[in-house]
Amino acid sequence: MNNVIRLAAKARSLPPHLATEDEALEAARSLAAVLSEGASSRDRERLLPFAELELVSQSGLLGITVPTEHGGADISNPFLAEVIATLSQADASIGQIPQNHFYILEVLRLAGTAEQQRFFFSRALAGDHFANALAETGTKAAGDITTRLVPDGPGFRISGQKYYSTGALFCDWIAIFALDPGGRMVMAMVPRETSGVTVIDDWAGFGQRTTASGTVTIDNVYVPADCVIGHPDLFAQANTLGSLGQLLHAAVDLGIARSAFADMIDFVRNKSRGNRSLGVSRASDDPLAIARTGTIAVKIETAGAMLEQAGRKVDMAQINASPQTSAEASLAVATAKIVTTEAALEASNALFELAGTSSTDENLNLDRHWRNARTHTVHDPVRWKFHAIGDFHLNGRLPGPSGIF
Repeated sequence: MNNVIRLAAKARSLPPHLATEDEALEAARSLAAVLSEGASSRDRERLLPFAELELVSQSGLLGITVPTEHGGADISNPFLAEVIATLSQADASIGQIPQNHFYILEVLRLAGTAEQQRFFFSRALAGDHFANALAETGTKAAGDITTRLVPDGPGFRISGQKYYSTGALFCDWIAIFALDPGGRMVMAMVPRETSGVTVIDDWAGFGQRTTASGTVTIDNVYVPADCVIGHPDLFAQANTLGSLGQLLHAAVDLGIARSAFADMIDFVRNKSRGNRSLGVSRASDDPLAIARTGTIAVKIETAGAMLEQAGRKVDMAQINASPQTSAEASLAVATAKIVTTEAALEASNALFELAGTSSTDENLNLDRHWRNARTHTVHDPVRWKFHAIGDFHLNGRLPGPSGIF
């Protein structure tokens, strides 16, 4: 790779090598125990998790999807989804941030040259964090890209402005999505500290408050040719790029649901009062509350099972890519995304329904679960997932490759 980008790697100790799925899951659980401390105060005070994201880099988790031929564990997608759900249960914002990282690694797996794969996969194993600069505002439709790559000697120049750039404030590399001179999509890998790249902390969503999903401006940035990954045909052929990205979004929602449910159980057991008028001495003995708790528990268990099944479909499509296997993976992930969305919203609503008025105390900050659920679940509307599933069953139409399926 170009000598310029060799200087970009942040000096940090080498993270542990996670060789198996069980090691990856155990690392996620250990990290989650640390991340859960202070998660509420980080949300309430909007304290950006710089130190916590460095712990993620040092955990070894950022390299777990690297192919085995490049030294990674190449863990299966059900385990990857569970890793994201585990981190999201501890802190939903931190759980969302690596989603783009693993999406970018999938682009590299599908479209990177051998040299690009060798270099960037090694950086992931060393703990480097990749974030995206993809979405743009002010375009006619969501998903439109106006940012252009312009030839300049042996490399290119790029200018533009991006939004919803989750995690860009914390990362080592920003993947800038742009159109090449032929109008084809490319992904340009740029060190975050590159001159001309400015990451602005202007994300103002009421949920997922510390994802730093704000603006990235790119002002005449030089990009070496070997840092440009061309993938113009990825959404014109069968692959798992969209389904993998959506699987991980669903995992974030599952983590939010589990977190809200755990806080609800704790509050009802230990803080909510009974109702003498109803003959209920303890809130946890209220038969209607018990039934409602069971309903939510079943929804969350169902969501987890659907996520695991969808992950296995993505595995199958990665191993044997075809229009059929890719579409089956997309439909399975769409189903999981619907159920995890419902689980997150129902669990975060039921928390207050069952815990009672005292649970709305601002000092407790329990509303962060609903705010996180409502904010994250509007990422790619589930109404279109219902449509895709219905269209398949009624008309036999399979969803084509895209970022939302």
